[in-house]
Amino acid sequence: MTDSTRTRQRAWFDVRALKQDVRGAALDASVALVVTLAILVLLAWRIEAGTSATIVVMPDLADPGYWMYWLSQAFGWSGLLWAWITVVLGLLRSSRHPSWMPVSVARIEKWHRQTSLTTIALMFGHAFWFFAEMVRDNRADAGWAGRLWRAFVDSFVPGGYDSGTGVIAILIGLLALYLAIPLGLAFYARRALGTRVWRVLHASIIVVYVLSVWHTLLYGTSVWYDGPFRTTIWLLQLPIAGLLLVRLLRPAYRPGATAGDRLGRLVARISATATILVLLIVAATGRDGGRTPGVDGAPLTFTQAMIWLGFAVFALVVAALVVRAHRTARRRA
Repeated sequence: MTDSTRTRQRAWFDVRALKQDVRGAALDASVALVVTLAILVLLAWRIEAGTSATIVVMPDLADPGYWMYWLSQAFGWSGLLWAWITVVLGLLRSSRHPSWMPVSVARIEKWHRQTSLTTIALMFGHAFWFFAEMVRDNRADAGWAGRLWRAFVDSFVPGGYDSGTGVIAILIGLLALYLAIPLGLAFYARRALGTRVWRVLHASIIVVYVLSVWHTLLYGTSVWYDGPFRTTIWLLQLPIAGLLLVRLLRPAYRPGATAGDRLGRLVARISATATILVLLIVAATGRDGGRTPGVDGAPLTFTQAMIWLGFAVFALVVAALVVRAHRTARRRA
């Protein structure tokens, strides 16, 4: 490899910074694994105590042979927790730094990068152990090749799972995973992308968090019924919505002054305020559309076509904003 090739690689993607953050995330990832195991123990205890809503829906899963399924669930819960942590850190970093905060901006940004990498790893662990369980469970397929292929399609191909609520829930979860990787790693390509383009891409990663929560509410059998798991998920969204509003009102960098910029900020502030009000109402009343024990679930509200259409609209909006940011940066260069 020539010196010019190495220079171009460094200019496009900062591998050195990524390696440093991976090493720095070792402690964070270790804590995440401990939390994952603790959640696994909690899930097992709920099975033994007869309080697991999952067993109410699928009693066969009380069999110890399904330990990979439960490990997948534990990774899913810890992944959602770390996603919440990294979003909180990201919103704190992108808001104007208050004088009373004892932690520096640089330290918050470092934590944000490290927890983001841990979150991606936990999301992959969640999908991998679901894949492993599907391999074990697909006994009807002929041979290992058929079992592996069917499990791969069900677990890693968006739209491949074709049973029950998972038709939508797993599609949403996979979109979150496959968006998290490029949008999360875009930080290390920010010099090549340009600051404005990178900010647009980074801001859009909030959609990954929304999809992750939606995936959990749809497919997390522990949260189908009223109880501490579902209530906790909703309550944890209140600080996210509040910090998002703060971020819109007091951004860390100077916002644009064009009419389009002002209109965008107004729409974002109205949306964040409406979100906070909805979350407060849901948390206060407990009426969030969750399932009721003993009552058959309603048909799916969304179809895969609707999800793909929404994804296409999201991609087009982000692409338009990226083009706009790129043109603005070139005019000011």
